[in-house]
Amino acid sequence: MLNILRKRAQSVVIQALVLLIAVVFIFWGVGSNLDNNRNAAAVVNDVEIPFQEFQQSYDRAVDTYRQQLGGQVPEGFFEGIGLKKQVINQLIQSELLRQSADKIGLAVSREETQRRIQDMPVFQENGQFVMSRYKDVLGQNRLTPTSFEAGLQSDLITGRVVELIGSFADVPPAAVQAWIDFAKTELKLVYLSFKGSDYLDEVNVEADKLASWYEKKQQDYVTDPQIALQYLYFPFAADMGKVTLEDEQVQQFYNDNIDRYSVKEKRRARHILFKVSDTDSAEVKEEKRLKAEHVLQLLRDGGDFATLAKEYSEGPSRESGGELGFFERGSMVPAFEEAVFSMEPGDLSDLVETSFGYHLILVEDVQPAITKKMEDVRAEIEGLLKKQRVRGLTFQNVSNAYEDIIRAGSLEKYMEQGGKAVQTTDLFARKLPPDSLAKAGALLDVAFGLSKGELSSLVEVEDGYAIGYVKDIKKPEVPPLATVKDKVVSDYKHEQSITLAHAAADKALAIALDAGKLMPEGKGLESGYLKRGGGDGDIPPQLVEAAFALKGGEKLSSEVVAVGDMFYVFEVLEHRQDPTAMEADQKKQLAEQLLVNQQNRLVASWVERLRADAKIWVNDQLIP
Repeated sequence: MLNILRKRAQSVVIQALVLLIAVVFIFWGVGSNLDNNRNAAAVVNDVEIPFQEFQQSYDRAVDTYRQQLGGQVPEGFFEGIGLKKQVINQLIQSELLRQSADKIGLAVSREETQRRIQDMPVFQENGQFVMSRYKDVLGQNRLTPTSFEAGLQSDLITGRVVELIGSFADVPPAAVQAWIDFAKTELKLVYLSFKGSDYLDEVNVEADKLASWYEKKQQDYVTDPQIALQYLYFPFAADMGKVTLEDEQVQQFYNDNIDRYSVKEKRRARHILFKVSDTDSAEVKEEKRLKAEHVLQLLRDGGDFATLAKEYSEGPSRESGGELGFFERGSMVPAFEEAVFSMEPGDLSDLVETSFGYHLILVEDVQPAITKKMEDVRAEIEGLLKKQRVRGLTFQNVSNAYEDIIRAGSLEKYMEQGGKAVQTTDLFARKLPPDSLAKAGALLDVAFGLSKGELSSLVEVEDGYAIGYVKDIKKPEVPPLATVKDKVVSDYKHEQSITLAHAAADKALAIALDAGKLMPEGKGLESGYLKRGGGDGDIPPQLVEAAFALKGGEKLSSEVVAVGDMFYVFEVLEHRQDPTAMEADQKKQLAEQLLVNQQNRLVASWVERLRADAKIWVNDQLIP
C-alpha cells in the first residue's frame, strides 16, 4: 500500500510482478464504477466497487496466501482471518484515497504509467521492454493490459496521496534520543528456576488415582483406525523393457528442448558495496562516493580485494570478502550486470552506481556458454521418453485388470480365472503402512476412505498404478489401561511433576513477597546485564520481558513466570544504561524507522478521517 514503505525496502524484488499485483490488486483494486452495475460489493460516496472487482481481488489474495504457505492452507483459514472483510476494507480505503486525490488535484498521466511499466524488469529481456513478454506475464495472471494499467495508475495516484500526507511527519532529535535511552536500558536479575523433570521422582503413582486420571484423559489414547488390504500393484518398472524408441524420436526431443541442454555464460565476481538510499542527502552520497574512490585507489595500488571487502563493504557478502559466486545474466541489477559482463577475469571495475549504492567489482572467472551434445545426453533423454511412454502401457494393463475384476465379480474369482496375484496385508494404521506399500501413499489415502468390502478405483501411486480392496476394518477404540499402562504412567508422572514444580515456584514467590525480597538460600542464579527482548543462556526472553514489565520501583513480580515446563521467580537487582555508544549508522536507521512509523500513523489517521466523513455501504448479502 504505502510507497513510503516500498521506498524503504531497497530491493529490486519490489518491482517483481507478484508483489506489484499484490499491492495493486489485493490492496488497491483495479478501479470503481466500471460497469455501473448495482450488484456492487460496496458503494463509497456514490461510487460503486463492483462485485467482480472484489472477487478478483479476493481470488488474488487467496492465491498469494497459498503461494506463501506452500499450497498447504488449513481448512477454514481464510474465514478465520476474515479475508473477505480485509479485502473489501482495502478496496474501500483505496477508493477513499482516490477520491481525496481528485479533491486536492493529484493525478498521474497515462504516459507516466506506461514508463513505469516499461522500467519493470519482469517485462524486460536483456534490459529492454518486450511487449509480447508483457502480455504473456499478464495473461498468466489472468490480467489484461487495460485493467493492469488502470490498477497501476490508481496505485500511483494513491501513493502520491500517501507521500503527501506522510511528508508532514517529523521526528525531532529528542524523540530519537528517548527511543535510544529506552532501547539501551539494561537490568540484572537474581532468579530461581523450577523444572518439571526435576520433580519426577517425587511423583507417587497410586493405582486408583492413575485410573481416575486415565478416565479423564482416555480420548488422548484412542487408537488409530486400521484396515486390512488386498491389492494389485502395477509398477512402471515392470513394463519399462517393453518401451522401444527410434533414433528420430530421441533427436526430435533434443531439438525441441535444446534450451534444457544449453548452459548460459556465468561469471564469478566479488564486490565492495557502499550503501546509498534515495532518502540520503547529497552530502551523505558524496561522502560515500569519496570513500569508494579511496578504496578503489587502494585496490589499484595492490590492495587485496577480499581483505578490503571485509573492512569496507556494507553488503551481506562482507564476511566472505565480497564473494558473489557464479551467476548468469538476469541475476543482478542492470548496471551491475552490464559492468560484470563487459570485463575479463582479473579486471577491476571503476565506480559502478546502482539503486543499492556504489560498487567496486572484481571479476574472477568466466564459465562460457555451452550446449551439450546430443550423444552426451542421449541416456538422459531416453530415460525421460521411456518414463513418459511406459505410463500408457502400465495404465492399459491396470485398466484391463480392473475390467476383469468387475466382470469376475470379486478378487477371489478374478484370481481363480487366472488373474494377477493379489497381495494381502494384516491390519495396519495409516501412519504405519507395510513396507510393500511405502510408495503407495495415494492408494492408502483412498483406501482409508472406503468401507469394508469396497473396491477402489485405479489409483496412480509413486511408481505405478494400484487397485485396492478393503478386506477388514478396525475402528478407533479406547484401549484398556493395562494395554497402554507404561505410556499412561509416563504421561501422568510428567504432568504431575510440572504441577509440583509450579507449586514449588508459587511457594518460593510467596516467601519472597512476605520478605520483600528474594531469598534463594544459595540456590539463586544471578544474570548478567540483559537487554529488552532478549535472553541470556538459561534465561528465556519471557523472563526478561516480565522483568522489564515491572512498574515504578518494583523489584519482585507478583506472579510466577511459566515457560513450558519451567517456572521462574525473580528479583530485579539493578537497572543501568548500556554504556556503549550507538553507532551513527544505527542511530540513523532508528531515526528513519521512527519517521516511517510516524508517517504510517499520519496516513492511517487521514484514512480514518476520510472514512468517518464518507457515506459507505457494504453489501452484506454478497459479503456475509
